Amino acid sequence: MLVKLDENLGRSHREFLETHGYHVDTVREEGLSGAPDAELWDRVVQEGRFFITLDLDFSDVRKFRPGTHPGILLLRPSRNSRRAVQRVLGRVVLGRSLKELEGCLAVADDRKTRVRRPPSGA
Repeated sequence: MLVKLDENLGRSHREFLETHGYHVDTVREEGLSGAPDAELWDRVVQEGRFFITLDLDFSDVRKFRPGTHPGILLLRPSRNSRRAVQRVLGRVVLGRSLKELEGCLAVADDRKTRVRRPPSGA
């Protein structure tokens, strides 16, 4: 599965995902750090990549309607540290395949993952 990591996620997150079989590109490595969200989002959709981010700008279900994109996983750890982010990402990835979240808008915190799925028939 193709995944793109936002600029606020690092090499350890990429390596973790690759270890679990995901094909990962990063915003930073593609020189898109600091790019407007609209430009970044166009690239994500064009490449058909599932997007993982900490950026709340990607949480608006009206703007990022389930079923209209490859999928978004918004990580919301209780603490803003690499280790806390890794725990949340690990909980999600080890608990299910990201494939189950394709086309969805998912928000994961320390304890749970809330998933907005595409409407039936989409």
